[in-house]
Amino acid sequence: MLGLMQQWPLLNHKIIDSAARQHGAREIVSRSVEGPIVRTTYGEARTRALKVAQRLARDGFKRGERIGTLAWNSARHLEAWYGIMGMGGVYHTLNPRLFPEQIAWIMNHAEDRALFVDLTFMPLVEKIAPLVKSLEKVIVLTDAAHMPESKLPNVVAYEDWIAEADGDFAWLAMDENEACGMCYTSGTTGDPKGVVYSHRSNVLHAMIACMPDAMGISSRDVILPVVPMFHANAWGLAQSAPMIGAKLVMPGGKMDGASIYELLDTEKVTFSAAVPTVWLMLLQHLEQNGLSLPHLNKVVIGGSACPRAITEKFEKNYGVQVIHAWGMTEMSPLGTLATIKPEYADLEGDALFDIKQTQGYAPFGVEMKVTDDENNERPWDGKTFGRLKVRGPAVASSYYGGAGAEQFDAEGWFDTGDVAHINPNGYMQITDRAKDVIKSGGEWISTIDLENLAVGHPDVAEAAVIGVAHPKWDERPLLVIVRKPGKEPTREAILGFMEGKIAKWWMPDDVVFVAEIPHTATGKIQKTTLRDQFRGYRLPTA
Repeated sequence: MLGLMQQWPLLNHKIIDSAARQHGAREIVSRSVEGPIVRTTYGEARTRALKVAQRLARDGFKRGERIGTLAWNSARHLEAWYGIMGMGGVYHTLNPRLFPEQIAWIMNHAEDRALFVDLTFMPLVEKIAPLVKSLEKVIVLTDAAHMPESKLPNVVAYEDWIAEADGDFAWLAMDENEACGMCYTSGTTGDPKGVVYSHRSNVLHAMIACMPDAMGISSRDVILPVVPMFHANAWGLAQSAPMIGAKLVMPGGKMDGASIYELLDTEKVTFSAAVPTVWLMLLQHLEQNGLSLPHLNKVVIGGSACPRAITEKFEKNYGVQVIHAWGMTEMSPLGTLATIKPEYADLEGDALFDIKQTQGYAPFGVEMKVTDDENNERPWDGKTFGRLKVRGPAVASSYYGGAGAEQFDAEGWFDTGDVAHINPNGYMQITDRAKDVIKSGGEWISTIDLENLAVGHPDVAEAAVIGVAHPKWDERPLLVIVRKPGKEPTREAILGFMEGKIAKWWMPDDVVFVAEIPHTATGKIQKTTLRDQFRGYRLPTA
C-alpha cells in the first residue's frame, strides 16, 4: 500500500521561490568587489535568478551541463547559482586559492561550458581559459562601467547579459535526484575528486542544518557566511538561509578581522560561520581595539580543529556561543555539531569546554561508525580510536568519473580518512587524519590534540605536529611553532606549558620555530610539505 501524498520533488528552485514568497523584502547585503555595500532582497534575487536561467537557456546551455563559478560570496553569486540550477544546469564552484594549473585541470575534468567570475579573478581566468577546451562563455559578475578589457572571446558583463532577459521563464521540471551542484576536493593527495550534489541532497542538507540542535537558525537571524560558497556550499548556508528567510550578509573578498567586524557591527549579525584562522584575526582585532560583539549570538567553527582558546575567548570574553562542527565536501558538508545534549546540560567550566572541543554528534540524516583496519566496528567508549565512516542522504556515494572507489563500500559507508573515537553519548572526536596520526611504539598519538594544546600558549600564533622517524619508537612527535609577533617563547617554555596536560609519552620530542606553516588552498595545515621539510630531522632523543 502506498501513501496518498502529493509528489513534490525536493528541488533547489523551491527554496528561492519560498524565500521570495514568504520573505521577499528580507535583505541580502553584499560587500561588492567594486567597493560599495550593495543591498537587494530575496524577491529581487529570485527575479534575477530567473533571468540568469532564461539567458543560459537562450545561449544554448543544456540540462546537466556544468557551469563554473569563480567568485566570492555575494548576491550576484547566489543569483547565478539558483539560475543555473533552475534551468537544469549544474553549478560548479571553483576554489581560486588552488594553483591555476589545478583549476584548469578541474574545469577540464568537469567539462565546464561557461564560467561566472568576479572581477578579482579575471587575471587568473585570462591565464586558464585557453587551457579549458570546453569553455565557451565567461560572464563577469559586474556592470559595463567596471568591465575590464579582455582578450578572451565571448566575455560579457553580467548586468548587461541579464538585462537582455525579462525573467518570463519557468523553472525546469526535474527529478529531485538530478545533479544540481559540483565541488572538487582539495586534492592534497592525488588529483582532486569531484563531488556531485543532487537537488534532493542539497534540500535535505539545508533542512538538517536549520534544526535547533544543528546550526539552529531562523528567519529572525542575520547570517554572515564568511566561509566561501566554494567551500561546500558555504557549509549549506547558501540553501539553508534562504530556506528559513534569514537576512544574509555577504562578505565578498575582504575577510580580515577589521572588515568582518565592520559587517558584524553595522548589519547587527547574529550568526556567522568560518574557519578558525578567520576567528583568530577577528579576536586579535577586537583585543587590539577594545571592541565588543553586542549583536553576535552564535558562531559555527569548522574546516579544521578549533583551538580551545578560541572557544573560551568567544564565550567567556564576548558572550558568543561557539558550535564546533565537522564535515567534508563529500558530506555536503555537515557531519557533526557540538551542541549540548541534556546529559551535559548541567556541566560548567572546563568540563563543559571538554564537550565543546569535540566535533559533536551527528544530526538526523548522518550515520557514523569507527572501525579497525579489518572493518570491525569499534565501541563507542570515548577512547577507542578507529577509522571514521559515514553514510546518509547527503553523503556522496561515489566520486565523479569513478575516482577513489576504494573509499566507498557495498553497504554505503564512506571512509572519511579520519581517525576518531565516539563517546557513549554519540560525541565524536577527530584525533587525526589517517595519514597524519603518529604511530609510536605500536600506539597512536593524536597530532590534533598536541596542536590544540600548544596553540593555547599565549606566545604561540600557530602550531603543527608531525611524526619524525625514530630508531626505537618508529615515530615520535615534532612540534612546529610560529611565534606571535614580538614574542620569543623557548623550547623549554612550550614543553613546560604542555607538561601534565597530556600523557607523558605523548610529549613532543622536540620543538622547532618557523616563520610560517604551509597551508592547503582550503586553509588546512599542509602536513605533506612539513614532512618533506623535516624529512632528515634528527630528534635529540634519537
